[in-house]
Amino acid sequence: MSTPEQTTAGATPAADRSGNADGRAERMRRWEHWLQQHQEDALLPDAPLVDAHHHLWDRGGHTYLPAQLRQDARGHRVESTVYVECLSGYRTSGPEALRCVGETESVVAMLAQQAAGPDVAAGIVARADLAMGDEVAAVLDAHREAGGQRFKGIRYITAWDPDPRVHGAYPTQARMLCEPAVQAGARQVGRRGLTLDLWLYFHQLDDVAALAGACPDQVLVLDHFGGPIGIGPHAGRREPNFQQWRQAMQALAVYPNLQVKLGGLAMTVAGFGWREQPRPPTSADLAQAWAPYFEVCLDAFGAGRCMFESNFPVDKTGCSYGVLWNAFKRLAMPLSPAEQAALFASTARRVYDIPSHGENQHAH
Repeated sequence: MSTPEQTTAGATPAADRSGNADGRAERMRRWEHWLQQHQEDALLPDAPLVDAHHHLWDRGGHTYLPAQLRQDARGHRVESTVYVECLSGYRTSGPEALRCVGETESVVAMLAQQAAGPDVAAGIVARADLAMGDEVAAVLDAHREAGGQRFKGIRYITAWDPDPRVHGAYPTQARMLCEPAVQAGARQVGRRGLTLDLWLYFHQLDDVAALAGACPDQVLVLDHFGGPIGIGPHAGRREPNFQQWRQAMQALAVYPNLQVKLGGLAMTVAGFGWREQPRPPTSADLAQAWAPYFEVCLDAFGAGRCMFESNFPVDKTGCSYGVLWNAFKRLAMPLSPAEQAALFASTARRVYDIPSHGENQHAH
């Protein structure tokens, strides 16, 4: 099964929708060869990092497991990570609403023997259908039972676009965050002290304002820079779309319960076209392209409400893990040490209640 992000962003080269194993292996070989054409030593190698957003899966030979993440992170001081739901590992029986709890169970099982290196999935952000309203409480409690102290919150995906070239992976519709049942479900999340991640597109950001205002005590996290789009009908509209996105993000900054994840722009949906180039981008290429988005978020929200995310392996379609973090570090280099520390780790630690490296690790 592809994740929603994979399908909308363009499937990874490892994903062959025909299911042909030989085709899948050949796509993987070409993809890895492309990525290997440019590698970099880590910038600021001693800076502590928390990867605030990544996925894990094992899907018919296409895997991204803790050992692969640790391999990708070599050279950078990634101390902890936050796992975010990706429709993986669901239960195959039992009540439909509770099948998503299987994802939390499967992630915990992957961590049974943590190796040296990052504390992978120190935070787990799971899935639940907030449209259940108050009845979602049972799902949240089941996730907590399965994930223990690692379970930190829920991600609710509402990404929707009227054009099928952009929107084709999500069972979504317009204005979902404005629905009373969804807002009631969000309040159940908040009553348990859990975070709520949101993934939608830039032209839906007014919906985030509606939810933030209706649920002022709920900690909200806006994923992937707020969802810029550069494909389908949005191709060739970088500047007008950027201005619309900028105005919406600046308006959202008045809600103190909202934080922003800075990442996801290597996905195909963002429209930068990295995978279409003969060679992968350098960290300088990435930083230059993403600087306008970074600067708007930093100015509007401040470093204390922003955190970097790899979105791997989905963003691996555009660059390698080390190059991605070097791009983030290039963006942060002009900032103060305190601002850098917030973007690299402390905002994510605060939002997801993740202990500092060396403290007692979360129970499984």
